[in-house]
This record gives sequence, structure tokens and C-alpha cells, in this order.
Amino acid sequence: MKGLSALQFVALGVIWGSSYPLIKLAGEELSPGQQVLGRLVLGSAVLVLIAAVTRSRLPRFGFVWVHITVTTVLGMVAPFLLLAWGEQRTSASMAGVLTAATPLLTLALATVQLRSERATVRRTAGVVLGFAGIVLVMAPWSELGGTIGGQLACLAVAGIYAAHAVFVRKFLSDRGIPPISSATAQTLVATVLLAVLQPFLGWHTPSSVGWHVVLSIVSLGVFGTGLAYVLYNRLIADIGATGASAVNYLVPFISLILSAVFLGEAITWNVLVGGVVIVASILLGEDQLRPGAWRTQSGHAEVAGDAKPSGGGEPSRGGEPVAEAAPAGRESS
Repeated sequence: MKGLSALQFVALGVIWGSSYPLIKLAGEELSPGQQVLGRLVLGSAVLVLIAAVTRSRLPRFGFVWVHITVTTVLGMVAPFLLLAWGEQRTSASMAGVLTAATPLLTLALATVQLRSERATVRRTAGVVLGFAGIVLVMAPWSELGGTIGGQLACLAVAGIYAAHAVFVRKFLSDRGIPPISSATAQTLVATVLLAVLQPFLGWHTPSSVGWHVVLSIVSLGVFGTGLAYVLYNRLIADIGATGASAVNYLVPFISLILSAVFLGEAITWNVLVGGVVIVASILLGEDQLRPGAWRTQSGHAEVAGDAKPSGGGEPSRGGEPVAEAAPAGRESS
């Protein structure tokens, strides 16, 4: 990986990893619906501007918009709300590690739902190891990780992102929609849906909104839901889809570090070890632990024998919309 690509890789990891402490900060004064609506409005503005500059058009009106709406609910609306709610009841570091299980759950769901994804001993071992890591992270024997409801909400986000990736793989990935068009359409639909839902979600008017909350929402919208898309797709062009998707393995640990430094959260041994186990299970399930699994072709890092990682949908750690041809595993938070 060359200098510029490495810099973009690290920048993307920091943007996505910082999403979790930023959501935690925003949740101090805003309801889940308020903070999600705020970040979606800003993210939509950024992507509409990018689409206008690049002269990218939205998909033509038709049944494809039904698929886009379902994709938006699974990839943005539901997980964003759950994550905002969950982080009010558990730590940002816990949320970051639990949602890192998205590729693992995608692997399990794709094996069941997609004929092209066969169950193998390696995949099964990866899934079993991964769920052991999830139990280790959640540590039901301890009360230090927040409420079980908050933890389950964050884990549900990973499950929804997995369903999102499989849905995209089955219904949208072969429609040839340009990445910027898809991303812009989804953020716009998500913004409209949140605006309609907001009266039912409850509106909390804070007595005052601190600068830390304002900066959190602006960062989540402009960077996490907007510019991260540009960085990710630039990386895909520079180092290939598999090389770019490797940023997902950094995100939970960046989240741990930033949550400890800026929020003062304690990094417990079970969260750290469990995070390592989850990442190892994903690598095992995707057959990336064997020698020679990674190789370089024409300057693009890909997995030997399979340039398309399992999951095949939009990356959704954090829910940020990305090209439908990109590997699953990220958020999108």
C-alpha cells in the first residue's frame, strides 16, 4: 500500500472508529431520533453536492426504489436508531466491538440464504468461534458493560447490517447503479423516513446544546455519513475491494482507543480479547488466515481465488452508504 493510500486507509479507520464515541457524546443531550435525523440531513447535503459536482443522477423512478427503500431501512434507519439508543445504555467501546461482528453475521446469513455461499467446516468453525467472541465481549457475568438491553441493541445492529448486505447482494448488486447515485438516493430516502417517524419517536427539547454535541453531529453527518463514502470508494479504486475492506478490522480497536482517551472508558480485558477473537473468526471464516491467502495483482490487494469477499453488499459499520459492489462489514455507525 503506497503512502497516499495508507493515509486514506488510516483516515477512514479513524472516521469510522470515532463514530461510536461521537454517538455517545451526542446522546448526552439529544434523543436517538434527533441525532440520527441531524446526521442524515448533513450527510445528504454532502452527497447531493458530490452528486451535483460529478453530474451523477439518481436512479430512474420504478420498482428499484422499493429495493432502495428496504436497503435504506436495513442499512441506515433501523441500525442508526438502535445504535443511538444502545449507546445510551452501554459504552461506546462495547458498541464498536459488537457491531464489528457484522461480517461474521453476514457470513452466517449468506451461508443460509445464498446458494453461492456453501457451508464448509472452515466457515462453520469461524461462526462458532465468532459467537464465542461475542459472548466474551458481552460478559453476561459482569455488570461493567452497561445494560444487557443496550448490548443486545448494538448486537442487533450487526445482525441488521448482515441482513442488509445479503439483501443488496440478492436484489441490487446487479442493477448497475453508480455508487454515488445509490448512496445519495439512500441518504435522501433515510432523511425523509426519519422526518416522518420523528413525531412518533418523541421530541426532547434540551435546555441547552453544548458545542461537543454540535461538533459530534456535524462530524457524524459530514464525515461519517458523507465524506467517508468518497474515501472508501477511492481506496477501492486504489487498492481493490478486499484491501479497502480490511479497514473493518481496525475500526473496533480505534473505537476502543478513542473511547478510552476522550470518554475515559475503561478497556476491560474481555472486550479487548473478545474483539480479537471476533476479528480472527472473520478471517478464519473468509479463509484469510492461511499462508498465501493475500496476494498482490496489478497493485491491487485481493484474496487469492476469490476477489469478492463473502457478503458482497455495502459495507455497514456505522451504516455509511457505499458502493453496492463493495464488501460488507462496515457503517455505515
